[in-house]
Amino acid sequence: MAKKDQTTDAAGEKDREKWMARFQVRLAMQPGVDRAVVLQAVKEVTVHCAETGEHPRTAFGDPDDYAVQTATRLVPADRAAHEGRRNAVVDGVSSVLKRVRDVPGL
Repeated sequence: MAKKDQTTDAAGEKDREKWMARFQVRLAMQPGVDRAVVLQAVKEVTVHCAETGEHPRTAFGDPDDYAVQTATRLVPADRAAHEGRRNAVVDGVSSVLKRVRDVPGL
């Protein structure tokens, strides 16, 4: 294989890895997504790309958008809603605690 082909292949592989890493992080941030959902989604993308030879961006688009779509598809709506409410409560408590820490003399 020519050096240029190796460089092109390495760049393509690096781009695929970056897409997959971003997809995994964004997917994990979605309400109700657990490790099993992330693993299932990664397997689906990996198998599809291996079978078709497509780059994940070509097959699935933007990794952020696809993470949202995947979470919607794989996470039951009631679990996602529960997690969203729990996250809102935790964020609210964290905000209050931060303000309390900022008050002099407390």
